Amino acid sequence: MNSVQQEVDERSNLTNSNKFELLLFRLGVDDTSGNSELYGINVFKIREIVAMPTVTAVAGSEPHMLGVVNLRGQIIPVMDLPGIVGVKPKTGLNIMLVTEFARTTQAFAVESVDEIVRLDWSQVLSAEGSHGGGMVTSIARVDGDVQNTRLAQVLDVETILRNLTPSDGKDIDENTIGRLPLKPGTFILAADDSVVARNLIERGLEAMHAPFVMMKTGKEAWDKLNHIAEGCKAEGIPVEDRVALVLTDLEMPEMDGFTLTRLVKQDARFSKIPVVIHSSLSGKTNEDHVKGVGADAYVAKFVAEELAETIRRVLTK
Repeated sequence: MNSVQQEVDERSNLTNSNKFELLLFRLGVDDTSGNSELYGINVFKIREIVAMPTVTAVAGSEPHMLGVVNLRGQIIPVMDLPGIVGVKPKTGLNIMLVTEFARTTQAFAVESVDEIVRLDWSQVLSAEGSHGGGMVTSIARVDGDVQNTRLAQVLDVETILRNLTPSDGKDIDENTIGRLPLKPGTFILAADDSVVARNLIERGLEAMHAPFVMMKTGKEAWDKLNHIAEGCKAEGIPVEDRVALVLTDLEMPEMDGFTLTRLVKQDARFSKIPVVIHSSLSGKTNEDHVKGVGADAYVAKFVAEELAETIRRVLTK
């Protein structure tokens, strides 16, 4: 029992050290390379892993939607992840990954599961521009920065879900959202590694008439913040006269949102800048972690009205 509790504690404390755990799995053989590549998903998104149950097909489903399963009284949609990625499983769809994020529960069918590895976010590099069709958000160097390290493609499940349900998040009504009470001359510094998420955030902030600067990783945001601080020092003004608020995702290559938030809150130069965490990692555990690093608020992705209300509440404290 003590060893189990220790493992739980260690997993919970990963957010204090820019580390996370990645579930490695395989989907099948790529027609071009002939290889069975390694893929990954953050363990915090996994609710459970089960042997593939019988799936009930649903009439009129979108392509790559296998159907639904009844898992302990809950009806859960199941997606054909190899089909979405474009590979063929050799031995079939044997495992179902049940995931919880972005306010939803869904399952992905995969061929096999390899292992869970503990990584530093510095071992994960952005995959943007790697011609992954937007489905791969980053590449994890599983064995570290060594020659011939195993590489795992971290899938952008937000993009996958948005592609399957393209109508989600399209209706952002600026009349409902209203303007944000930003101090003149200030802007919101935002960071998110997902192309789809950045697009939604940008459109949401534009509807709020809020100037913003968008970055792709926590490290980029931290470097930008320091660059802004140097300029403000030269002008003899506080940084909050430029940056009204930091809006950050949690899962990002190189530096996660937990670490970015902690760095901001521990630096006297930025002590008056509020931080809002905007993440698909939902649930009480993650919200507790958010409070632990000192964030001013947490809001789950993606409802523009809730994002606007959260930012407005933080700015008017």
